[in-house]
Amino acid sequence: MNLTERDKKHIWHPLTQHKLHPEAKPIVKAKGALLYDEDGNEYVDAISSWYTAMYGHCNDFIIDRAYKQMQQLDQIIFSGFTHEPAVELSEKLMEILPSNQAKLMFNDNGSTATEIGIKMALQYHHNKGADRKTLLAFEEGFHGDTLGAMSVSGLSVYNGPFEEFFIDVKRIPLPNGENINDVLRAIETFHKESPLAGFIYEPLVQGAAGMKMYQPEHLEPVLKKCKDLGIITVADEVMTGFGKTGSFFASDHINIKPDVMCLSKALTAGLVPMGITTCTQEIYDAFYADDIGKGLFHAHTYSANPIACATAIAGIELLQSEKIQANIKQIMSWHQQFAEELKDHPKVRVTRQQGVIFALELALEMERYGNLRYQIYEACMTEGVYLRPLGETIYILAPYVTTQEQMEKVYAVIRKVLDTF
Repeated sequence: MNLTERDKKHIWHPLTQHKLHPEAKPIVKAKGALLYDEDGNEYVDAISSWYTAMYGHCNDFIIDRAYKQMQQLDQIIFSGFTHEPAVELSEKLMEILPSNQAKLMFNDNGSTATEIGIKMALQYHHNKGADRKTLLAFEEGFHGDTLGAMSVSGLSVYNGPFEEFFIDVKRIPLPNGENINDVLRAIETFHKESPLAGFIYEPLVQGAAGMKMYQPEHLEPVLKKCKDLGIITVADEVMTGFGKTGSFFASDHINIKPDVMCLSKALTAGLVPMGITTCTQEIYDAFYADDIGKGLFHAHTYSANPIACATAIAGIELLQSEKIQANIKQIMSWHQQFAEELKDHPKVRVTRQQGVIFALELALEMERYGNLRYQIYEACMTEGVYLRPLGETIYILAPYVTTQEQMEKVYAVIRKVLDTF
């Protein structure tokens, strides 16, 4: 049997209705911005495998760091122990994070990073003796698939049968120049009805919602209102972090900094899983007590795995390099030219760009995981480009090492989609 047939015997894939889509494509090799299947076909990975392999697949610099770490220390419990890769990573992160961040907690992935951020906000008020059990979030936000992360997410396709178990959450629309006063009044009303513990948000770009974008000047009044009301602000930078918005973090574009930040995906450069939740000294101090029950009793077996830490350190060094920073600027300029080309296209409703993130909305009515979406996906794969449309939104979030020729191939495939569908 080939890999596809062997796969079907036992494996349950994520975000897949297997009765409708029973087969998975076998990928046997990856390098740079390219994926290779078992038949030798190559595909430009135009979404960096869910925004992780931002420095390219099988990056030699990162692999070398991981290999050296494997020979020194592979895995060690992080409760009661520490090690050099974790300490060095904490130091390097604090150099590039917003200056108000002071402490970090290691975890396993994006969902657990946001889960801890939610728990920090709720327990912060509990430890202070305040009765705040309600959270605030944007409509159509997405923060992960664990129960707390699902609670604050607003995409019903994921939440379905679990909603009766959720934390109490109030939702507000993305702020813009027309609705900002209404949004601020809604926060005040919600807070009077049930005091709000925390506000979780994807800064500037809502990824799973279709790369929906909004402006720093519209987010800042929301963050200020939260600060004034003592609501803990939690920036979910799992998708936006590590250079994708044109700065190290999306929060760098915003004058009011978050109390808590959630990191994952490109954190470890697409090599191994890891998440980190960071916070201010004030948040940490609310858990620092003689009472053991005031501690944040949250743990993951692989927290601060030394190999994952080593890859994250290597990734940060690449992110700070002149070459990667120049590549980021180059990709941004390519996207700007492509957006200019498409601005009057009859099949394109709108284009959006923030840093290296580019998105266009097709002037078509499509279900998020409907047949037309899968037809477009398959058409792109047939042409040698891996894209995963989010309903009518086609987006590009390619590795920073993508060449101009490879990016032009991505653009050409999108042009063909516009001409075909």
